[in-house]
Amino acid sequence: MDANWWRDAVVYEVYVRSFADSDSDGTGDLAGLRSRLGYLAELGIDAVWTTPWYRSPMVDGGYDVEDHRAVEPLFGTDDDLPALVAEAHRLGLRVLIDVVPNHTSDHHRWFRAALAAGPGSPERARYHFRPGRGPGGERPPTDWRSVFGGPAWTRAADGEWYLHLFAPEQPDLNWDNPGVRAEFEDLLRFWFARGVDGVRIDVAHGLLKDPAFPDLGAEDEEIAQPPDRTGHPHWDRDGVHDIYRAWRKVAGEFGPDRVFVAEAWVDRPDRLARYVRPDELHTAFNFDFLRCEWDATALRAVIDRTLEALGAVGAPATWVLSNHDVVRHVTRFGDPRRARAAALLMLALPGGAYLYQGEELGLEEVEDLPEEVLADPTWERSGHTRRGRDGCRVPLPWSGTEPPFGFTEGDAPTWLPQPARWRALTAEAQDGDPGSMLHLYRAALAARREHPALGDGTMTWRPAPDGVLSFTREPGFGCVVNLSGEPYELPDGARVLLASGPLDDGRVPPDGAVWLAGR
Repeated sequence: MDANWWRDAVVYEVYVRSFADSDSDGTGDLAGLRSRLGYLAELGIDAVWTTPWYRSPMVDGGYDVEDHRAVEPLFGTDDDLPALVAEAHRLGLRVLIDVVPNHTSDHHRWFRAALAAGPGSPERARYHFRPGRGPGGERPPTDWRSVFGGPAWTRAADGEWYLHLFAPEQPDLNWDNPGVRAEFEDLLRFWFARGVDGVRIDVAHGLLKDPAFPDLGAEDEEIAQPPDRTGHPHWDRDGVHDIYRAWRKVAGEFGPDRVFVAEAWVDRPDRLARYVRPDELHTAFNFDFLRCEWDATALRAVIDRTLEALGAVGAPATWVLSNHDVVRHVTRFGDPRRARAAALLMLALPGGAYLYQGEELGLEEVEDLPEEVLADPTWERSGHTRRGRDGCRVPLPWSGTEPPFGFTEGDAPTWLPQPARWRALTAEAQDGDPGSMLHLYRAALAARREHPALGDGTMTWRPAPDGVLSFTREPGFGCVVNLSGEPYELPDGARVLLASGPLDDGRVPPDGAVWLAGR
């Protein structure tokens, strides 16, 4: 047992609904994922993180949880999860699941009981119910805004209002309530006892609210807001750290190799470092890196700030380029060459990394989905002004030359349509092509496992022209990423381990990257 496996693990995010379909209904499921675990093992990852598959009305793709201990029938049966974990372990892969502690579904037994019990009841104390303002309480209690658009409050039939920082169907839990804390600690024990290796914490920065419920005085509240949210009434409040200290103790009951990763949208690296202190969570996504523009100066600054802040608390960095909530980085960067170079940069940096399904195929954001198929609640909540996140959630193309590209069999359409142009990007089409994105990821992950310099550790910047990132890692590894507009000539005798694309007579072209041996 490697208790520190998480310090440099490469974890692959599976958006279950869009990964692989086993029962021909057009929607991915747990059995479909299990059938493709061999592909993931061959890719060279260390662990799989699955998005929620719990029982849910599916208003927000499963992040509106009705029952945290049951599998949603759309994704399979309660027997599918232990079978998935067992097969992953047989292949040497660990499994992380998603836990959603900020809110439940409005179908959850707790919320149904709260509505039935009425104002002032213990049942309502598990959520945030408050009287409204103005004559007859007709205005929301605060001016807080939902991440998905519109007010963050909805009025119940008896006149009280309840808080939902996301959709109205996702009422926020009251984490000042001891019963809420006890329930989630029991939930962690439930899944750790069933062999789960780790937990990704949804909206880890959002659990606690200022009990005074002050107005923000802002017209538009987003999940991440510049420049500084310290003291914000519902994001990144200091009290969340007591919750995670208790969770760390729960994980410790099952051994030192059970881990957490936080989805914590915070303003500064030093705020992120608070989540990964030695007695709290193990890792946290690095969204500063994800959001960074394709610019050498900006990237170097993010890397330096991250390593300094997390190193101060003894935690590794966790790098990420894409996930199920953001535009795919092939599209953000505007060029597949940049995406290839970014992958080599990320996988060469100290610490761990998260890959999002399909990035190893070079999939771009699908920006032309018909309006009638859009399922993200952001589309409706924003009054059809924000299309939401469906473009990065289109089902994967596995094989063949026409949709559904092996994702499903039978006549049922995929839950989101795949573009016909993906015929060149299927896993089958790229499998034997040494120039493909899939081949690049396989080669990089294999080299990362084999080279003693890669993974956890340190790095040293080397002198380089403007627009070029160059660093070394010991023993005997170098990385060069050319973000300038001119080719960069490698030193005489440089031995290339891996390149993101063809070199020009020993020169790294613009938007190219190389891994070097012996530097």
